[in-house]
Amino acid sequence: MNTLTWHGHSAFAITSGNKTILIDPWFDGNPSAKAAAANIDADLVLVTHDHGDHVGQALDICRRTGATLGCIVELAARLKSQGLPGDQVLNGIGFNIGGTVIHQGISVTMTQAHHSCEAGVPVGFIVRLEDGYTVYHSGDTGIFSSMALWGKLHRIDLALLPIGGVFTMDAAQAAMATMMLRCRKVIPMHWGTFPALAQNVDAFKKELDKLELGDALIKAEVGVPVGLVR
Repeated sequence: MNTLTWHGHSAFAITSGNKTILIDPWFDGNPSAKAAAANIDADLVLVTHDHGDHVGQALDICRRTGATLGCIVELAARLKSQGLPGDQVLNGIGFNIGGTVIHQGISVTMTQAHHSCEAGVPVGFIVRLEDGYTVYHSGDTGIFSSMALWGKLHRIDLALLPIGGVFTMDAAQAAMATMMLRCRKVIPMHWGTFPALAQNVDAFKKELDKLELGDALIKAEVGVPVGLVR
């Protein structure tokens, strides 16, 4: 059975068969993480944008494990300039919004995200595993109406959405995003890490209940794998 493990903030590890996919691998310095980057294995590493709490230890993990990096073109170029071998970059140079790249049977579609960064633009990812299970990681973003289009184009089994507010969507926006995406389940992220963020998921649960979507919520615990079952 495939699994997903939340490592705090926006960091996740997904297993698909014998492969491990990391998204926004911030371990060292992450007050919520229970694992160290040096102990993490990966086959594919996806990075939504260049802020330190998202790119995290992506470069070190890729260089140590030989994992392939997936990110937007400009961020790929930056990490290559910092020592990442070009043959470890998905599509050689990275890819861009709307594009889909398949790596060892895993399909990754890059989506837009409304946020800020220096290298390229912030993005999200729709990851379709080998058995068809589909995970959407929105990256850091506010709500945007095109989420409804991604929900129509893809059968999203699980959405990973920020709820912390201040730097991303808050609880009400994330609940509306859940509805627009038409996802079966949702795991909230980007909360509790810093004092400025929401410190629990209570408000998100209330907003989901207003939309009669309360059953979609999965309250993931840091370091505890969740089975990905349709």
